[in-house]
Amino acid sequence: MQNHKINQKAKPVSRGVASSKSDVKTKRSDGIRKEASVLVIGAGMSAARLINYLEQHSEKYNWKLTVADKHTASIKKIVRPETKVVRFDIFDDKKREKLIKEVDVVVSLLPARFHIEVARTCLKFEKSLFTASYESDEMRELADEIEQKGLLFLNETGLDPGIDHMSAMNIIDRIKAEGHKLLDFESFTGGLIAPDSDDNPWHYKFTWNPRNVVVAGQGEPAKFIQEGKYKYIPYNRLFRRTELIEIEGYGRFEGYANRDSLKYIKQYQLEGVPTVYRGTLRRPGFCRAWNVFVQLGMTDDTYYMENTENMTYREFVNSFLYYHPSDSVRTKLFHYMHIDQDSDIIEKLDWLELFSNKKLGLKKATPAQALQHILAKKWKLKPDDRDMIVMWHKFIYREKGKRSRKELTSSLVVEGKSRTDTAMSQTVGLPLAMAVKLYLTGKLKVTGLRIPNFKEIYEPILEELKEYGIEFKENLKDKLNGS
Repeated sequence: MQNHKINQKAKPVSRGVASSKSDVKTKRSDGIRKEASVLVIGAGMSAARLINYLEQHSEKYNWKLTVADKHTASIKKIVRPETKVVRFDIFDDKKREKLIKEVDVVVSLLPARFHIEVARTCLKFEKSLFTASYESDEMRELADEIEQKGLLFLNETGLDPGIDHMSAMNIIDRIKAEGHKLLDFESFTGGLIAPDSDDNPWHYKFTWNPRNVVVAGQGEPAKFIQEGKYKYIPYNRLFRRTELIEIEGYGRFEGYANRDSLKYIKQYQLEGVPTVYRGTLRRPGFCRAWNVFVQLGMTDDTYYMENTENMTYREFVNSFLYYHPSDSVRTKLFHYMHIDQDSDIIEKLDWLELFSNKKLGLKKATPAQALQHILAKKWKLKPDDRDMIVMWHKFIYREKGKRSRKELTSSLVVEGKSRTDTAMSQTVGLPLAMAVKLYLTGKLKVTGLRIPNFKEIYEPILEELKEYGIEFKENLKDKLNGS
């Protein structure tokens, strides 16, 4: 196996970008805005590093920072005295309009479904917007107006989506610039637990929004292209179709398909590439055990169950099983799901205490909410726990002028420093904050509705991330035909 990189000096493929409209009132001749103001809306788990980064650069560039959230007590503990903290409700139209009207740039870290409210207000007052969330259909409907007003609405600039786009495009552009033909692109990311904090049979704990974990994969089937053929995996089969991946120093992982890989064919300029596949990483064995919840219907979030306030964990499980006058809930579950007596799934389910008489105590809950409630008690980070981010890309390409093929893998592992200074916070907050800095310093001149898939943004951010220990390792080897 060869441990060397593709020629780093090759220039990435350039994409045409539009220039932003001039703003003589707020910019110096060098493009840096003087006395600019930034509004951060939402201060959840990923906000601390973003806020800290913007505060540090506010000193240099004389920016004013405001953080708005429903819960201000915890925010005041992590911000500097000069940072303004405001109590804020997204549905308070007057307060939202007042805050956005008074600033130059808005960063939304709210749950994704609320971004559209912020976006419409930003359009009304002609303010640029930055988020780490997926670009929604509602946001796309605003694309023409965003462009007409010369604004930048930059989405998908966190970890996944975000760093995944930037690191992938960096290599894709490099391969194309050298004249090679790309044949296969695969990409996986997982928010996991650091090895020294891995102390349960699931090898998993909640390190980000628990709801997103519980309902992951629902909706449309997973869609991707493999060897030129379109493939679809319905939700009820998603966690049975996995791929094993080895990462040096960290062992094996399993990946399952993301909901829609096809939309990134255009975004990554991969038209004609036979295989394009994106997925999520877990430790081996997780997906087969999670599939039990999927098959039972425990991850359904479309209806409310009866009597959940008095229901036990055991009764919750039994709600989804057939009636039998004598068989235990445990026995019925194993028969129904065809679980072997020596399966490691049993250890995982027992560890969650699913067959106990513990009370749910939820007045009104969907199956997904009840399951999340159970998992949150067991998958909670301990005071000394640290999280871990794992990202892995694979590129197979035919060398220019040759029949031989190369396989290039690129991997990133980031371990959190503490329960609060997490890898997730670093890898979501830092690239988003860096994008804001690029914009306010006049180095990001594009306009319109964008994701960070162009070199003007990915080159400086990937380079600066190295200063924070966020750096990819590449490995290149010959790929045998037919292997």
